[in-house]
Amino acid sequence: MRRIALAGVVASAAIIVTGAGVRLSASGLGCPDWPRCTATSIVAGGATGDPLIHRWIEFGNRLVTVAIFVIAVAVFVAAWRYRPDGAGRRKDLVWLASAQPAGILAQAALGGIVVLTKLDPVWVSVHFLLSMALVAAAVALRVRCTEGRGPARLLVPREVWLFACGAVAVLGLMIAAGTVVTGTGPLAGAGDVPRFHLPLTGVTQLHADIGWLLAGLVIALVVVLRLVRAPRQAARLSWLLLALIGAQGAIGYAQYFSGLPAGLVWAHVTDAVLIWITALRLLFALRDRGTVADKDQTRGDAAGVAGAAPAAPAPSPAGGPLPADVPQR
Repeated sequence: MRRIALAGVVASAAIIVTGAGVRLSASGLGCPDWPRCTATSIVAGGATGDPLIHRWIEFGNRLVTVAIFVIAVAVFVAAWRYRPDGAGRRKDLVWLASAQPAGILAQAALGGIVVLTKLDPVWVSVHFLLSMALVAAAVALRVRCTEGRGPARLLVPREVWLFACGAVAVLGLMIAAGTVVTGTGPLAGAGDVPRFHLPLTGVTQLHADIGWLLAGLVIALVVVLRLVRAPRQAARLSWLLLALIGAQGAIGYAQYFSGLPAGLVWAHVTDAVLIWITALRLLFALRDRGTVADKDQTRGDAAGVAGAAPAAPAPSPAGGPLPADVPQR
């Protein structure tokens, strides 16, 4: 179950990375129709006015979506059949797993709206943010399938937990602002693709300011987790999160001052996905629900309890012979 859930996380992240490649290569309208690629062809054939490479990039992303949908269905089936402790189906896991195939179907419908509206930046932003929400559901499933059914118990003071939640909320705001920057700038698509009517310098500065705020919050979180002696996994994840945010800032400034090359922007998006996954894992590492009891181990423990209290041997009479099973000096 852990491996299949991990495959769901990788697949959910992969569709964001490939989708970013479609947009950054100006291939978003390589297939100008939906669900077909063109009005006369399902595959990337015919003449659409775009270069053939754009058609195949867009069509290839649609094929990737089909493959990821198959993985999502496998995740759901695995969660449906998963009974780790012999106590029945885990409904919490089933609901989290169902979000993956359902979300991909919703993404496909949104993708059609994006194409039919000629890459309207509002719909493109919603498309991206829904993908990040699917990643969150996949990460939650991966964590929850390794935990027990008990109530969550915080491993740090509640104030620290709320502070970490606030940092993740700021991260979500920064990601949303990033979609506005892309939808405003030259990489929103070809020259005739609609854009947000906002000053690029202004929205970029806002995005950077949120990034600096996030960096400060994560630095404080690293220090606080050390002071409260947080679990080792949480401390390590906080350091990893800080390193990824530092790399993100370096990539962001490099792409801005070098004229927004598509390769650097793609690296920026990829790092944003890694930051999002790490931040969510950090939140889960700050609380505990116990461990999943293995079914066979549970039976063995029950058998041990049944036979764990054998009758005590009767005491020997004073001065009498010791029982035969008593070691002799």
